[in-house]
Amino acid sequence: MRQVKEIKLKWIFLASFLNNTGASFLWPLTTVYMHNYLHESLATAGLVLFFMSCAMILGNYLGGWLFDHWSPYQTALTSVSIATAAVIALIFFHSWPIFAVLLMFVGFGDGANITVINAYAASLKGHRVRHVFNVLYMALNLGVVVGTLLVGFLMARGITVVFTVTSVFYILFLILTISVFNVPVPKRNAKLEAVEEGFKAPTKTSSLVWMICLLVISAYLSYTLWESVMAVHLTNMHIPFYAYSLLWTMNGIIILVGQPLVNKLEPYLKIDHQIEIGIVIFAFSFFLLIFADSFAWFVVDFIILTIGEMMGLPSIPAWIDQLTNPAQTGKYQGIMNMSISVGRAIGPLYGGMIIDGFGYRSLFLSVTVIMGICLLLVMQNVWHVRKIKS
Repeated sequence: MRQVKEIKLKWIFLASFLNNTGASFLWPLTTVYMHNYLHESLATAGLVLFFMSCAMILGNYLGGWLFDHWSPYQTALTSVSIATAAVIALIFFHSWPIFAVLLMFVGFGDGANITVINAYAASLKGHRVRHVFNVLYMALNLGVVVGTLLVGFLMARGITVVFTVTSVFYILFLILTISVFNVPVPKRNAKLEAVEEGFKAPTKTSSLVWMICLLVISAYLSYTLWESVMAVHLTNMHIPFYAYSLLWTMNGIIILVGQPLVNKLEPYLKIDHQIEIGIVIFAFSFFLLIFADSFAWFVVDFIILTIGEMMGLPSIPAWIDQLTNPAQTGKYQGIMNMSISVGRAIGPLYGGMIIDGFGYRSLFLSVTVIMGICLLLVMQNVWHVRKIKS
């Protein structure tokens, strides 16, 4: 039997699903577990999440650098092994402060995992990069749906059971990595042989990439508000916590059903136009939150947010891939994922500060304005790049 020489999209999809399912056990669990079981303050829990995000940023960067300069397979194997070992350790050691320390290792490993998976995805032959990243986004959201549903069910059976099941997903991810990721990473075009390692993108293109990263930071800063302060906001309005959890389940289901429909827009919309439209819808959902005063309002708003999310966020890695040197795929996918982690790290902190000083309505208006400004900067750079090329 001839040895397989390239990785398939289905294996990258499965890797993303397993990684995101495992990670989705930990993010919603951390604050509740630290506050209700370890009896630490919410401020301490927020600080732990912040440092976990910082560890992810470091993992994003190192994962991308090692993918380009060392070995894609060895990078993948190392990052998955670090995250898996840390999660297995949590089964036996989940008291304070070892719980927080182990979360840093999980965050670092997952940060590298995300970048490596994206870099492998960008190198696939026989698929449009835009389609590949849309498929990956579906894998991510399927993992979020499964993970968040399971952790709510398993938490009643004890934290050890939760970490045991989480470990199963990471072990499966590790087995998959060992089995199918040890393949040469293909180059996407013949001209790549002539590209020197010292390649520098035109100034305007480089500026556009950084503006896109700034837009990503603003989008995920805003998105993370739904994962943190919005839970408090809804419960303050006497909306039960289980109803808030159902919003995320609805979000995942809509994406799983709707993403294939969004993919059909590919022949009709340029990638930058689709992202711009999606971000406008996404930002508009936060403006509408200013007026939300019932659970029905929040349901409608979350549907609008999800539509914007589907159109705007999944294609950003593909757009960055189109704009940058193929010899530095890992580097730029790492920078893009670092931008996501930065947004996630500062979102809860920013939200808490604005709420304490000015209230929820000011928070919603401020993030709408921030995303609007970042989007205008991106559109201005797109116009300059097109002017240069024409």
